[in-house]
Amino acid sequence: MTRTRPYTTLTFVSVVVPTYNEADSLRRLVPRLAAALAGREWELVVVDDGSPDGTADVAAAFAPDQPVRVVRRPGKAGLASAVIAGFAVAEGDVLVVMDADLSHPPEVVPALLAALDAGADLAVGSRYVRGGGSRDWPLRRRVVSRVACLMGSALVPVRDSTSGFFALRRAVIDGVRLNPIGFKIGFEVMARGRYRRAAEVPYVFRDRELGRSKFGRREIGQYLVQLGQVTRDRVLRRTR
Repeated sequence: MTRTRPYTTLTFVSVVVPTYNEADSLRRLVPRLAAALAGREWELVVVDDGSPDGTADVAAAFAPDQPVRVVRRPGKAGLASAVIAGFAVAEGDVLVVMDADLSHPPEVVPALLAALDAGADLAVGSRYVRGGGSRDWPLRRRVVSRVACLMGSALVPVRDSTSGFFALRRAVIDGVRLNPIGFKIGFEVMARGRYRRAAEVPYVFRDRELGRSKFGRREIGQYLVQLGQVTRDRVLRRTR
């Protein structure tokens, strides 16, 4: 497929999307993402954890017409490790991470890239800055999300510290050991990445349109462990 000349200072963008049983959502995501990134050099890296609904095959079917690559993993190993696996094979000097379920609007990706163009090293899609928000979410999820963000924001310079929708220059994570625990890979990047400037880009989160949420008590527990590990590592670093 012929790649067009990029019109910004960014050269090549890799969008990493972890999936598990997201076949129907992916059919909607890819065309919207292609429209949003028209005129740029880009690729979509789908990392699928052995979805029984054929998600990987649906993604691969786009390849003749769109720059889609598929990483097939044999079993469900977790969102964070899937994103890290995507980083490992992505070709872009800019990396974007988003969910497949359309809760992260593909149309906001250009705004994340614009923030990088403007000088940020890390651009985070944020529900908790002016212009951001959430819709179609039960009260319990909104409360849990807000509390989790407040806890995480004590450790990173970002209000929406649990956002899973973000873009970064590859240099932010080059040589950085990311701990693939749980599903808050965004927080891991914010806490351990090497960057001078982070920007938050408002977006409105919408609960998934298709399929079932994978959020539960196990994910909450993993996030608490993650917070503890980041705190421990910072304390140890300061005492050395």
